[in-house]
Amino acid sequence: MTARTTALDAGVRTAMQSVSAAAKRGLGDPALAELVQIRASQLNHCAFCLDMHLTLARKHGVRERQLDLLAAWEESGAEFDARERAALALTEAITVLTDGFVPDDVHDEAARHFDGPRLAHLIALITAINGWNRLMVTRRIPPGSTDW
Repeated sequence: MTARTTALDAGVRTAMQSVSAAAKRGLGDPALAELVQIRASQLNHCAFCLDMHLTLARKHGVRERQLDLLAAWEESGAEFDARERAALALTEAITVLTDGFVPDDVHDEAARHFDGPRLAHLIALITAINGWNRLMVTRRIPPGSTDW
């Protein structure tokens, strides 16, 4: 087996960090941003991103119970409110494009909870974390690594 590269062009890293930061700011809800990023990272099996975003979620006041039940959010009753559920459904639809597109009903439900600019930022955030997940998983960057 060939050793995997940990290299990432500094310009690419900076651009991706800028997209992620702008999307988070525009969404305007740091706790929800972390839930979304954790859920995408769970689906993509990205240990590096899970480690990072679980730590950030706690800093932003996400409840431990939500973190415990996030992988089964659809079955968790009232643990997640309607807005969070809409964001998580959109996260899953964008992350797992099994039908080649995001279903209209999922997008429409998210649009009921987020105005146009916030919805655009949410979509950008989900897209950005999926990009990060793929960069980290492909290179097998371990949790807590500073070499990425």
